[in-house]
Amino acid sequence: MQKVLIIAYYWPPAGGPGVQRWLKFVKYLPDFGIDPIVYVPKNPNYPIQDAHLEAEVPKGIQVLKHPINEPYAFASLLSKKKTKSISSGVIPDKKASPLSKLMLWVRGNFFIPDARKFWIKPSITYLSNFIAKEGIETIITTGPPHSVHLIGLGLKKKHNVQWLADFRDPWTSIGYHKKLRLTKSSQKKHKYLEKTVLDTADKLIATSNTTKAEFEEITNTPIKTITNGFDDVSETKRLDSKFTVSHIGSLLTGRNPIGLWQALRELVDAQMDFADALKIQLVGVVGEEVKDSITNFGLADYVDFMGYISHENVLQLQQRTQVLLLLEIDSEETKGIIPGKLFEYFKAGRPILGIGPKDWEAGQMINTTQSGEVFRHSETELIKAVLLDWFQQYQNEALYSKAKDIEKYHRKVLTESLANYIRWESS
Repeated sequence: MQKVLIIAYYWPPAGGPGVQRWLKFVKYLPDFGIDPIVYVPKNPNYPIQDAHLEAEVPKGIQVLKHPINEPYAFASLLSKKKTKSISSGVIPDKKASPLSKLMLWVRGNFFIPDARKFWIKPSITYLSNFIAKEGIETIITTGPPHSVHLIGLGLKKKHNVQWLADFRDPWTSIGYHKKLRLTKSSQKKHKYLEKTVLDTADKLIATSNTTKAEFEEITNTPIKTITNGFDDVSETKRLDSKFTVSHIGSLLTGRNPIGLWQALRELVDAQMDFADALKIQLVGVVGEEVKDSITNFGLADYVDFMGYISHENVLQLQQRTQVLLLLEIDSEETKGIIPGKLFEYFKAGRPILGIGPKDWEAGQMINTTQSGEVFRHSETELIKAVLLDWFQQYQNEALYSKAKDIEKYHRKVLTESLANYIRWESS
């Protein structure tokens, strides 16, 4: 068994999508001759927690933990609510309070690349001793937070190890980066650190072909796309009796689907049976502007704001719902975003209604797998037409997904690809 050290920030009991990717890789890597050793913070500030995920950590896996000092504990003395939002990646909008804007400016310019930067040096010292003692030859870092990659950078400079840097999201090209209120010097420093990591790592991993292409423009380091995926799940044959339209995950201002709300309003007004059957389920954080839009379109009585629920329960909800929503910001910067939930949507076997930007990579995957329909935010009439068609199929108990060729996204298949990449030697 080849020992591989995986350096991550998110790990159970953390909730949300960031923890899923490497939890599943760690589960299947031993099947391909790799012994994963995981390094995570001992006392992290996780904005979302899901205790159920702790049961999914494979027995016998070695998990190293070392203390981390995070500024969010001090920032919460000013405002716990605003601190939790920023620490979870929720960027205040234009209507943000002066305090929110100040906290964001401090976060963006004093904590580069992110607020977990104080974990870098202690981790390099701690892991250097472990690498030397255990004879570790391969390390993997996964970000965001991108400060984790700087741990990898430090270890690469001190030891003759193979380093793979896994980017679950882009660094400087991600949409919210421009909202961090960065000074020119801060922007330059981010670019420098990004370029240094990309050039120094032995191999890079991206979760989308769009991100892979972006990185190929600025580095010659080998890059492989390994998407997120789905795992085995206990199946339920029971569908919701209502015509449920469900969205899983944060639904903030940028993703606000005005065209969808308008289409639903018109269908409610036009058809009594549609109005009687409709139920909209929103799981996760919902922005105030989204809630305002729902109220303005007169849809509040149809919406169930469910908040955060465990991943275990999410998997069951996805299988029961009539229609699954996948929403993305309508911008050039987001066309390469492939939400991790998309693959679980595939597995759930329910029709997917995707609404996002032009040339959206996730939308192309929905089309290729024939698992749903994809539209731009402005295509209200087309959204309305497909919802009506699906509603009529629902009435005839004939609404289902025709998804094909999705097994390549199974977590075990993806882990085999990762294991082969770890062992691959570039010429």
